[in-house]
Amino acid sequence: MTDTRPATDYAMLRRQLTALLDTRDWVTNTSQMAAFIFQQIPDLNWAGFYLQREAHVLRLGPFQGQPACNPIGFDEGVCGSAARTRQTQRVEDVHAFPGHIACDAASRSELVIPLIKNDRLWGVLDLDSPLPGRFTVEDQKGIEALCQVLIEQTDLPDGQ
Repeated sequence: MTDTRPATDYAMLRRQLTALLDTRDWVTNTSQMAAFIFQQIPDLNWAGFYLQREAHVLRLGPFQGQPACNPIGFDEGVCGSAARTRQTQRVEDVHAFPGHIACDAASRSELVIPLIKNDRLWGVLDLDSPLPGRFTVEDQKGIEALCQVLIEQTDLPDGQ
């Protein structure tokens, strides 16, 4: 199947997000970023944050989309895997991912980026799509760059 979506201009989105995050407050900035990504990145059905506030557990943070699973252990699902390994997880088919948590049965692919500040895991950005194989390497790099804007412009409280 050929991807017919126009390429996302991540350089422009980075400039827009930089201007949007005009406060150092983490609640405001993560809320704004979740809404921004949900509106600007096509074919998403969920965009939001899971925060590490206790050892080996992620708690739901600001998001856009349907109500979500909470809490998520580091040994559970794509988010837990990203938190545990501190590596971005780009999953083309969540149903083939061992231990996938089905918060929304419509989700087919997922991109989860760990947010690390001062060598500590703060949380993860989780993006879900109803399209299988929705996220490309270019999407991963572009959204990782958006996460870097958040980290640089936000006073993120220390995680565990």
